Amino acid sequence: MNTVPKPNRSCSFVLPLLSHGKCGLLPVAAVLALFALCLGGPARAQESPLDPQDLKIRELEKTVGALEGRIDAMDRTNASLGGSWTDKFTLGGYGEMHANFGEGSAPDQFDIHRLVAYVGYTFSDWIRFSSEVEIEHAFVSSESGGEISIEQAYLDFLLSDPVNIRFGRVLVPVGITNRKHEPPTFYGVERPSFDRVIVPTTWFADGIGAFGGLGPSLKYELYLVSGLDGSQFSAVNGIRDGRIKERASLHEPAVTGRLDFFPFVRWPGPGGFLRLGASAYYGGVDNGNEGKNPGIDGEVRILSGDFEYTVSKFDFRGAVAHERIHGAREIGNGTASGIFGWYLEGGYRVFPESWKKGKLAKSDAGVFARYEDFDTQHRMPDGVAKNPAGDRREWTFGANFYLTPTLVAKGDVQFRDDASGKDLPTLVNFGIGWQF
Repeated sequence: MNTVPKPNRSCSFVLPLLSHGKCGLLPVAAVLALFALCLGGPARAQESPLDPQDLKIRELEKTVGALEGRIDAMDRTNASLGGSWTDKFTLGGYGEMHANFGEGSAPDQFDIHRLVAYVGYTFSDWIRFSSEVEIEHAFVSSESGGEISIEQAYLDFLLSDPVNIRFGRVLVPVGITNRKHEPPTFYGVERPSFDRVIVPTTWFADGIGAFGGLGPSLKYELYLVSGLDGSQFSAVNGIRDGRIKERASLHEPAVTGRLDFFPFVRWPGPGGFLRLGASAYYGGVDNGNEGKNPGIDGEVRILSGDFEYTVSKFDFRGAVAHERIHGAREIGNGTASGIFGWYLEGGYRVFPESWKKGKLAKSDAGVFARYEDFDTQHRMPDGVAKNPAGDRREWTFGANFYLTPTLVAKGDVQFRDDASGKDLPTLVNFGIGWQF
């Protein structure tokens, strides 16, 4: 009578263990012993079920089974805490490349205007870190116009929907573009000129504040931040050069904040999206880099309103801002006591739905027009002459082609003039921008 060989338990046990990737949990001697049992399995095929070696294998199976259970429990615990450490990182960025052409003395150039990296980290379900590092104009040296800077680096402490705390380097929440400046989010190759000299974009400051939602239709931000260097204000650039990008002085800090109201959340309208915003800034101007303050007695106050409205295929946005500078005469440099500007923009999405197939399934296109009127010499201190070059108007006409929602090719033409009576050079711009 033939005896049916028993299954080789040692081999059936080791192979799944190795395939599961947890063999390293066993002592080395146990692994070698089991390997020897695999090799010697046929020779023991007719031993009694009560063979001591067989009993040892059963005990080892129970031990490893218990270890596997413990590891599975640890894996579940790690998952409940947010997965592996790599899952806690957020990586992203944006960038844009431009080709600019101008009449007369205006330069014709290709510019890798910006290359920006985002890095974020989630410490827990209520503490997270966000940062943004930017390189401008491709090359940075003492002789070049390039620049590298940390534009954002802050910690959020998420306490509740109404109240959360933010600490670090933040974007000053004035206007539209300073907070939302990635290339796919706006029409035109260059950002609006309003957002260069009236609300200088990108404008960041160091401080602490709160943000949150006061119900589903009302959001707010409120910060105490480092102030501006008034000694760098000027007739044509306004407050732009007063931003401190390195080690900002805290000698005369500023208070800044904004409210955003979404009326269609509360009162359903004709469809689409509508946001109405109001923002403000108030602070002293006796601040300098590394705490080297210029000794200027003055303050700057900014009041601004903005809106964004999208309905059907139409996009509209606009902003207005007024700045009052106390101590402008003492500041000098042609600094105005009042600065004022506004712009209005309308766009229309022209890409036919029937074309959104295959490689163009997520594509879109829009044409737009924007008018800007801004004056960094709106009101002058007594006895200080006005520089008419500060009073400017611009028309911009162009188109955006979105290859995907986050990759856009752009082209536009800009007609400009100022109060000096001279027509500024017409500019023709092409660009491509992305965000990921």
